[in-house]
Amino acid sequence: MIALALAAPLRAEPVLRLLSETEWQVDADWFGGFSGIEVLENGDVLYVISDRGTLLSVQAQRENDALQNLKITDAKPVVGPNGRPLVKRERDLEGLAIAPGGAFFASFENDHRVAMLDPLTGRATNLPGHPDFDDFAVNGGFEALAAHPDDRLFALVETAADASGTTPLYTFENGVWRVHARLPLSGPFRPVGADFDAQGRLYLLERTLTPLGFRSRIRRADIDVSPARIETLFASFPAAFDNLEGLAVWTDSAGGTRLTLISDDNFFALQTTQIVEFAVER
Repeated sequence: MIALALAAPLRAEPVLRLLSETEWQVDADWFGGFSGIEVLENGDVLYVISDRGTLLSVQAQRENDALQNLKITDAKPVVGPNGRPLVKRERDLEGLAIAPGGAFFASFENDHRVAMLDPLTGRATNLPGHPDFDDFAVNGGFEALAAHPDDRLFALVETAADASGTTPLYTFENGVWRVHARLPLSGPFRPVGADFDAQGRLYLLERTLTPLGFRSRIRRADIDVSPARIETLFASFPAAFDNLEGLAVWTDSAGGTRLTLISDDNFFALQTTQIVEFAVER
């Protein structure tokens, strides 16, 4: 198991460049609560999941690096392996990952599990579990799920650090979950989203709530070197963005690395569904 260490403070030149902030609205009772996102086809196709058990496929249009239009091409409920609709406790999807081979995976909170997801039918087939899963808090399960370029699956829970100041990074290989590394957690931030870039570097979206509003932090780690290091790329001021929970890392048509983040509005009228995009400068 690898232990990760904090890197030196962020250099003066920013790593991330904000490209766009888009408020997304659709008049449908199932629209909202989005907690996981993936981006394919050079940014043209988005897949989004909600914590009320809905999977969306979306066609995206951009102009001058900014999102201009989002068109939902399919919306379906996620169902159990026998096709039965999921009840409230079962349907709390939080993380979404698409492996390089095309397999979809989703993580569920409260009824703690990770499942393979059929994007055509919405059918979720559970992967084997791990003894640790039984000890996760009711609202502290797998929020962050990511597929490595070599098809390994990784997951993080939304919990505070333990006495060592770290949290376990789980990986699923050869049909078994194990702890691959322990990531340092600093300050009040908790993991809510994750994804890998083409080089196999892990990007981690973290969140905290302050009296003035939500704050977000993005960190990046090389998890397969020893000693591994993790660096902070960005930390927002309170209320700069809404409740960002989902993170997708993708490659644009020019070969650049982009980040797309989506917020969970909690189906609350004073919050919004927001999509925020960054370019990675280095």
